[in-house]
Amino acid sequence: MTALLEVDRLDLYYGDAQALDAVSIAAQEGEIVAIVGSNGAGKSSLIRAIAGIEPPRRGTVRYRGRDITGLPSHAVCQLGVGQVAEGRQVFPSLTVRENLEMGAMLARARPRMAGAIAEVFTLFPRLRERERQAAGTLSGGEQQMLAIGRCLMGQPELIMFDEPSLGLAPAVVQEVFQTIKALHGRGLTIILVEQNVAVSLRLAQSAYVLENGRIVMRGSGAELLADDRVRQAYLGL
Repeated sequence: MTALLEVDRLDLYYGDAQALDAVSIAAQEGEIVAIVGSNGAGKSSLIRAIAGIEPPRRGTVRYRGRDITGLPSHAVCQLGVGQVAEGRQVFPSLTVRENLEMGAMLARARPRMAGAIAEVFTLFPRLRERERQAAGTLSGGEQQMLAIGRCLMGQPELIMFDEPSLGLAPAVVQEVFQTIKALHGRGLTIILVEQNVAVSLRLAQSAYVLENGRIVMRGSGAELLADDRVRQAYLGL
């Protein structure tokens, strides 16, 4: 079976510094794929390469069998690949509604803008309450909801989450993971880069361990969660 997303032997450099070394991963349609590893392992670089933000030096990225390597980020989004970036990156001076409208600027999304906003407000009632509020005045958790909602406005089929719980209060973190589970339940394919290794592996059907820009382990989420090397390195067990 052809994977929805295939990354094959991807090399990425920042100047002379190599960030990714022959990285290969795959995501089947409808599954959660966890990418775990320490800070600086290359996880965000992998997300950025798939999203078309950083051009790889070698290797290929395929989406639905199509080679999308090196396409600009707006073209990758237009194909159905969404990203919730690390640090949320909302537009602080725009209102909640205006941020959501910005997410629907893609040709694939514009015809469904009104319905998509209603769906986001159903998923995140607090955003409806703050519809006319400037995004920069929201709490961290509310900004993360807005970042997820803005991504959903683009009608993605695959969403890449880059450290979605970073800097959030524990109660909000649980809400974010419940949202990810709910989106998966709707049939969305998800790539999850997350500092909370235990939770991400419990959620994931497939998982990869990235160290120093290389994939060093792969398997199901349950297999990696039970692996002594993973437990010692990332769970302190």
